[in-house]
Amino acid sequence: MAELKTFQGGIHPPYHKELASGKAIKPAPIPSEVIIHLQQHIGAPCEPLVSEGDRVEVGQKIGEAQAFVSAPVHASVSGTVKAITEATNFTGAKVRSVVITPDKDQPEFAKKPGKDLEALTAEEIREIAKEAGLVGMGGAAFPTHVKITPPSDKPIDTVIVNACECEPFLTCDHRLLLERTDDIIAGARLLKTAVGAGKVVFGVEANKMDAVDALRSRASSYPDVEVEVLEVKYPEGAEKMLIFALTGRKVPPGKLPSEVGCLVQNVGTAVALYEAAAWGKPLYERVVTVTGPGVREPANLLARIGTPISVLLEACGGLVGNPVKLIMGGPMTGWAQPDASAPVVKGTSGVVVLTSDVVDLGEESECVRCGKCVEVCPMFLSPNFIVQSVRRGQWDKAEMWGALDCFECGCCSYQCPAYIPHVQYVRKAKAEIAALKKK
Repeated sequence: MAELKTFQGGIHPPYHKELASGKAIKPAPIPSEVIIHLQQHIGAPCEPLVSEGDRVEVGQKIGEAQAFVSAPVHASVSGTVKAITEATNFTGAKVRSVVITPDKDQPEFAKKPGKDLEALTAEEIREIAKEAGLVGMGGAAFPTHVKITPPSDKPIDTVIVNACECEPFLTCDHRLLLERTDDIIAGARLLKTAVGAGKVVFGVEANKMDAVDALRSRASSYPDVEVEVLEVKYPEGAEKMLIFALTGRKVPPGKLPSEVGCLVQNVGTAVALYEAAAWGKPLYERVVTVTGPGVREPANLLARIGTPISVLLEACGGLVGNPVKLIMGGPMTGWAQPDASAPVVKGTSGVVVLTSDVVDLGEESECVRCGKCVEVCPMFLSPNFIVQSVRRGQWDKAEMWGALDCFECGCCSYQCPAYIPHVQYVRKAKAEIAALKKK
C-alpha cells in the first residue's frame, strides 16, 4: 500500500472507536423540556422571535440573526415556550435561551419540495444555508453561509470534506458516511457550487475503510469528486493539517483556508446542507455519539438541539463502572462538564464518559524541558514558552510565541510528563490578549 497522506507532528492516542462505530444511528428520546441557546455559533447572538407562552412548531425559527456572522436558531420540537431565560452552556457561560415544553405527540417534520439541486445558484445555496441556521458541525460552529461566501479576490478551487473524525471515541461522522452516503455527496457538491470550486475531495482516515468504499462506490459517477485515504493520526482532521495532507498547501499563520484556494466543511454540515436544500429542513437535530467506558450501552443518537445530555446518557442505559470525567465533545478538544445538565448544541459531536482506569489524574508540576510539546505541535509552536509567558502575565510574549495561532488540539497536554494543561493556559492567553486589544 502506498504511503498514506498526512502532516508533520501529531499524536497516536488510543482511539476506542470500536465502542460505537458498529452502532447504527437511532433517534434519541424527546426530553420533558428542551433548552435552546440563542448563541450556539461563532459570532453575534440571536434575538428571540418568541415570548413566554407562545406555541411553536418543529423547525420554526425562534431566534433571528441580527449580524452577518451569526446563524438563526429553530425550535427542535413542537410545544409551548416555557421561558426566555439565561441558561448555562457547555463552557459554563450563561447564554440567553428559549426553554420549550414539548407536546406529548411530536409530528414528523413536513418536508417541503425543494428545487432541483443541480439548478441552484451559489447565491441561492448561501441563502438556504443562512435560513436553515447551518454552522460547522465538527465543533467550531462557524456560520456556514459566511464560510461559503469567500472574498472575491480569493477564488476557491477545492472543497475538502473533513471525513477524518480523528478524535478518539467519536463515531457520528463514520455512521453518517455509511448511512447517508448519497446525501453527503450531494451536500458536498452544493458546497462546490456555492464557492465555484472545480472539485470535491473527501479526506478519510484509514481506520474507516468501509466508509472509503461506500464513498468511492457512490461517487464513481461524479468526475469532480475524489476520495483520499489518510494516515490515522490526531489531529488529522484539523483544517490546516487536512489541507496540507491533501493538497500540500500551507495556510499562513493567522490566515484562512481561502488564502490557499480551499474550503473545508464537516460531514455533518454537508448532510445538513442537503436536507435544507432538498427538504427545506433547518438544523434542529444532529447525530451525537454517546460513548466511553463509563456508558453502559454506547450509541449514535439523532438528538434534538436543546436535549440535556442527562437524557442521552439515560437512553444509553446510564453510567457504569467508576465514571470520573464527563466530556461534551471529544476527549481531546471537548469541555469537561460539572454535571449532565448542559443541552446539545449544533456543534455537539459527542458525549464521552471516562472511568478512573482510563483517566490519568496526575497533578501539574514544573516543566521538565523535555520538548515533547514542541515535537508534537502540528502548528510548529512552542507551547512551553506560551505557558511560561501566561504564568508571568506577559501577554505580549504569549502572542509572540503564537498563542493566537494555536487551535487547541491538546497534543501538547497529552504528551506532557508534567501534566501541564497547556490548552487552559492558551485559552487564558487568548482571552487576555483579546481584552487588551479591545481596550
